Amino acid sequence: MIKLIRIDDRLVHGQVAFTWTPALDADCLVVANDKVAKDEFMKMTLGLAKPASAKLLIKSLADAAIFLNDPRAQNLKILLIVNSVRDAAVLVDEISEIRSINFGGIRTKEGTRSISKAIALTDEDILIIKEMLAKGLELEVRQVPTDKKVMIETLITQ
Repeated sequence: MIKLIRIDDRLVHGQVAFTWTPALDADCLVVANDKVAKDEFMKMTLGLAKPASAKLLIKSLADAAIFLNDPRAQNLKILLIVNSVRDAAVLVDEISEIRSINFGGIRTKEGTRSISKAIALTDEDILIIKEMLAKGLELEVRQVPTDKKVMIETLITQ
């Protein structure tokens, strides 16, 4: 069962390992990312960052969708992590179980604008977000579980 899908461009790091994983009682972290799934060094690095209490699976988007739609995955308490709005939208279209998405961290880069202290979006991201909102998804911004949920629609003004 997916406990949370989180967009975080750092994927697995301290906030994920030491706050989100225990708060969700997650026993499995699934990183869904086409590039990382092919990068042995990145897989090793993420493996070092994962909490000891959880298994780490790194899959392409397509393989993550297959895995997460398999009834056997329902026995796991999964924290699903992607690094972009676009990747989250791909999984929303493939996995009916996803009804809510946490925006945890998307760093500022060229072509983005900050909508909160930890989230910077492109115009394309905002269009995708509006499409997901139209599908009835809950899209919330929180860096850590104890933060108050801020609904993303209150932060985008385009």
